[in-house]
Amino acid sequence: MKMESIINSTILSLACFPKSNPSIHHQKTVKARRTVCCSLSSSSSSSSKNSNSEGDANGLLKEEEEEKYNDIWLLFKEAQQNILYLNKLRLVAVEELNKANREKQLLLDKIQQLEAVNKLGNEQSLWRELLLRIDSMVLTGLIDSAEASGMRKAVMGNKFSVALVFFDIRQKTDAELLAQLRHFSVGSRKNGFHIIQICTEMEPLVSVGSLSSYVTGLSKALQKKGHIVEVILPKYACLDLTEMQGLREIEAELYSYFNGQLHGNRIWTGIVHGIGVTLIQPLYYSSFFDRERVYGYSDDFERFTYFSRASLDYIAKSGKQPDVLHIHNWETAIVGPLFWDIFVKQGLGGTRVLLTCHGFDSQCLEQPDKLALCGLDPARLHRPDRLQDHTMTHLVNILKGGLVYSNKVVMVQSIYSKERIINSFSHGLEPTLAIHKDKLLVSPCGFDNSTWDPSKDKFLPKNYSADDLKGKSICKVALQQQLGLSKNSSTVLVGCISTESLDFDLNNQKAVWNATPKSVQVCTCFWDLYFFEENTGLSAEYRRNSLLAGEMRVLKKVTRTVILNFPWQPHESFIFMGSKATSADGALEYLKKELKDETVRFINKYDEALLHLIFAGSDIILCQSFHDPLLQVPLKALKYGAAPVAVTSNENKFRHFVDREQETTRFSRFISSTFGYLSLSQAVDEIKNSPSKWKQKMVDAMAKDFSWNAECCDVHVSAYTALKSL
Repeated sequence: MKMESIINSTILSLACFPKSNPSIHHQKTVKARRTVCCSLSSSSSSSSKNSNSEGDANGLLKEEEEEKYNDIWLLFKEAQQNILYLNKLRLVAVEELNKANREKQLLLDKIQQLEAVNKLGNEQSLWRELLLRIDSMVLTGLIDSAEASGMRKAVMGNKFSVALVFFDIRQKTDAELLAQLRHFSVGSRKNGFHIIQICTEMEPLVSVGSLSSYVTGLSKALQKKGHIVEVILPKYACLDLTEMQGLREIEAELYSYFNGQLHGNRIWTGIVHGIGVTLIQPLYYSSFFDRERVYGYSDDFERFTYFSRASLDYIAKSGKQPDVLHIHNWETAIVGPLFWDIFVKQGLGGTRVLLTCHGFDSQCLEQPDKLALCGLDPARLHRPDRLQDHTMTHLVNILKGGLVYSNKVVMVQSIYSKERIINSFSHGLEPTLAIHKDKLLVSPCGFDNSTWDPSKDKFLPKNYSADDLKGKSICKVALQQQLGLSKNSSTVLVGCISTESLDFDLNNQKAVWNATPKSVQVCTCFWDLYFFEENTGLSAEYRRNSLLAGEMRVLKKVTRTVILNFPWQPHESFIFMGSKATSADGALEYLKKELKDETVRFINKYDEALLHLIFAGSDIILCQSFHDPLLQVPLKALKYGAAPVAVTSNENKFRHFVDREQETTRFSRFISSTFGYLSLSQAVDEIKNSPSKWKQKMVDAMAKDFSWNAECCDVHVSAYTALKSL
């Protein structure tokens, strides 16, 4: 406004000058000059008899008057130009002012949106923390289970008004909070489900495999759709609690049954990503979870059976009445038999059990008498239709028990159909799966689209989306420049992501070299490499069971990235990034010699930004498999507009035949019809020969939603709904 005021005052100061058309002023000035000239001429002829001095004086007067008029005209012309210039400045200043006001308003709107999101997040955390405080009151004996149930219904039915009433919950004692709760108006409970996940991993608290991201991603998706989700975990010594809010210990011991006695546990509660989390810490058996690793010990059965029983004791004694107990893999599969044999009569008659299997290779075979540790009857359960293993009949199969005693079973598999899983990937459980076929569902994994979204990705030099793909070509050039490749947008750029060092197959890499057109640039990325060691100090029987269950001893997990760029042109390089693994280094050195190329560079650092740029800059992403629950490479590739192409070493062909039977996932059907039939060379040919058709194919792929919020969440909600009708 100050600038505008200055401009206006300047214009007013020049307002004394005529504002008419300059051509008109020019005509008037010429006319005035002629008038003066005529007057002088007439005067000169009438007074011809005057002296020469008078003539000279008149001549000087004429010149002075002409100069005067010339000066006036020049000033007038300059004033007009100044006025025009200042008007232009004024328009520019006004436009800049309007632009600044618009930007200010956009900023204010953004601040309001962020404040609203933050307020909503605080409100959600508050009512979840309130539910945990109600649990604490039950355990300490302040209220009974019936009153707690009514309070929970009141909180869940009015969760968005809770913040107005219980804004100072953390400053109140249980007694003060109880008095406030009893005066809280009881609202009707909404239609959402109350789900409790009993599990052994959860991102970011503890992460070993794909289960951790599954638990967190699904829980967040379910809560976005109005369901209440809680998670119960062991309190491992290796927990990362940096992102847990409001961590507190309940001032009461929870006693649970194990090995013929009741044992005390410390109970901790907190909030992670808006999800209520309960941590169970054994006192007598403190060594169960006070270890460096999560899995891979000779007493894993005892450890997780203790945790499963303690979780059910906690649920029953805190008066919770969830709609669904959601359990995972063999580690918590024992919850199924425990629930139906012991706990269903402890106020949980309306609860049902859902088991998620992330694969059947890990089953846990044990001696039947060990079932008595948690209060189960071995003689009753060691039967062919219950827990008895089909192959080793003298043992019980814990995962089989979960399958038999769960009301629904979700098999996490992105590609294959239910029938194919039962027949080909059941690892000896085919008879049990066939009997319980009607309760089996197939669900794909998802991915976090809040982190992996090219339209908002902070690591990209230019964001883009399915509606505007201009930024993708910019990302491609940026990737080529960063890797030292020739910057040519028409060159097909292929990325390859592998999950671990064990996936590094030299034959596959050489096949890539031999089968790929030489005009193609290739980079390979290794991510989250693992080192394993056999349990050599354990008994032969346990080693057999461990191998059957896939329990390799995890010595170390190192997060790093490896980039391999096959040198299609002389100045391009074979790049290895971020490895500290001697075995991987040796493999790459061997590959270097096999390819007879000396331009190899090692970059020993982790670079998350580069990983994002590989997805954004690549035209094709080679995948070990379309089913990738750990890194979700195919899902991320689709989101970033890169075609996922599966690679196998079968006769140097890159082909992955997708199961096309019934009861497959939407993701499977989409992949099968778009990219599942393609080899790498076929994909390159399509890009080069039909660029417009290929572009439309990628636009359609980017528009698909394969995040946790989509099909994965829908399958589970469908399962929960079916459970309520049982």
